[in-house]
Amino acid sequence: DLATMEEDCELRDAAAQLRQLVTALPEREQQILTLRYGLNGAVPQTQQQIAAQFGISRSYVSRIEKRALEKLEKELRKG
Repeated sequence: DLATMEEDCELRDAAAQLRQLVTALPEREQQILTLRYGLNGAVPQTQQQIAAQFGISRSYVSRIEKRALEKLEKELRKG
């Protein structure tokens, strides 16, 4: 059906835009978002699991994640 096809195209465009924005983030923010949300086929992980991998606290992972998401939101609102 045409409506379903249009919706699928819009979702693909949004996903492509999001991937592009994530690649523009600093490396650590990219890594944390990728691990946290299972981007690029990765298995989503908890903040605690990510903290253990990076050798940092869970609260620091949370701050990095929050900062990265705020940057993404700001860029999405622009476009």
